Amino acid sequence: MKTFGWLLGLILMVGVLSACAGGQGPAEGMTNETASAETEHSQQDDAIIDTDARIASMSIHMTNNLLALGITPAGSVIGGGVQDFLPHVKNQLEGVEKLGVIKNPNLEAVVSLKPDYIFTDSFFGAETVDSLEKIAPVISTNLDKGTWRDQLLETSSHFALEDKAQSFIEEYDAKAKRVGELIHEELGYDAKVMAVRVTAKNIRVQSTGRPLGPILYDDLKLTPPKLAEDISKAEPYAAISVEVLPESDADAIILMVNNDEDARKAFATLENNPLWSHVKAVKNDHVYAVDGQKWLDYSSLGQSMALDNAEELFTNK
Repeated sequence: MKTFGWLLGLILMVGVLSACAGGQGPAEGMTNETASAETEHSQQDDAIIDTDARIASMSIHMTNNLLALGITPAGSVIGGGVQDFLPHVKNQLEGVEKLGVIKNPNLEAVVSLKPDYIFTDSFFGAETVDSLEKIAPVISTNLDKGTWRDQLLETSSHFALEDKAQSFIEEYDAKAKRVGELIHEELGYDAKVMAVRVTAKNIRVQSTGRPLGPILYDDLKLTPPKLAEDISKAEPYAAISVEVLPESDADAIILMVNNDEDARKAFATLENNPLWSHVKAVKNDHVYAVDGQKWLDYSSLGQSMALDNAEELFTNK
């Protein structure tokens, strides 16, 4: 299997944003609408925010979009699974105050932060927006509207940083083209690629919808196998039995294993199952272990980091 050394030892095990939040979040529950991202403002609709303003981010996605714009919030919520900032962005959040778990934020910590503005999203922030509005002006983004590009541009508009957001998007698109070529050169231009995530509870085949579908099949121009195409785009994945895997026509598998001991044991069991050796991608030696935390993060920063992960993997294969 093509990984950096022994597969289990070198897999970048991850938990999903939704798991970090204690339930399914927008990273694995959003629709694929193409309308522009809607942003709801409780106060100061047209105010341009200074990039040095004290910002409390009550959304992991908004935190990552702010970081993509070069803005570090004064405080941010954390992931419930890791009880900390998510691993792939933690080094960019040194000195940032922790404001509690995303689904159960610490409002006292928000008050103590004395923010000038509060950024949140309507998925997790709906229940706390009334309380937050009593602390500072709230900007709430509907993550179900538009793509991460739309959401980044909308966020940038509050700081008059639209040019910076557009540059980020253009650099991302150029990188996606470059990485896509690397993958096609390795696998062939007609190869079918499927994303599989192993958790403690089940094996999941990711759909062509969010969070994996857009980066794999739109940005990298890869071809989905029938097993992925048969899953509704409205659903992030379908749980399958191990008996289904050998039936897939996928030439390659993008593999993610959750970052917990039970998930690692589940993958070890799967790998030792005789059916695993009959999977087409396994027989082709085209199973690629990736850092799923980045790939499942449907934010501007997460998607860019996923491309970096793929570029490193397929450059040093």
